[in-house]
Amino acid sequence: MRKFKVTVNGNTYEVAVEEMSTSANVMASVPVAAPAPISTPMPAAPVAPAPAAPAPAPVKKLNIPTNGTQLKAPMPGTILKIAAQSGTTVKKGDVVVVLEAMKMENDIVSPADGVVNISISQGQNVNSGDVIAIIG
Repeated sequence: MRKFKVTVNGNTYEVAVEEMSTSANVMASVPVAAPAPISTPMPAAPVAPAPAAPAPAPVKKLNIPTNGTQLKAPMPGTILKIAAQSGTTVKKGDVVVVLEAMKMENDIVSPADGVVNISISQGQNVNSGDVIAIIG
């Protein structure tokens, strides 16, 4: 058993280390040879280019009428669930979509009575102020 004093960030610690074999002593007494000269590596064989990944499918947006009450995202997040599909009649306070923001699920409710026209899709990311739906 060998004991050492180790100082870390100004704090001194006493450490006991157990020797497992005597080969460590032999290796420590072997002189270290001069480093071998560095040779330039062989050029790598040409690699075939990876096949191009298919382009992501474009997000399908529905035509949103300009008349009616806009339901906007109050915060950035991801649409987890669309509770009221396009063409559904809702009342003020009914849940239209569920928005995940900062690991929390937030119910986004209708600000007015009317027919919903959804402008987003499930899994889509939205920013604050993005139009989620029109209630007309």
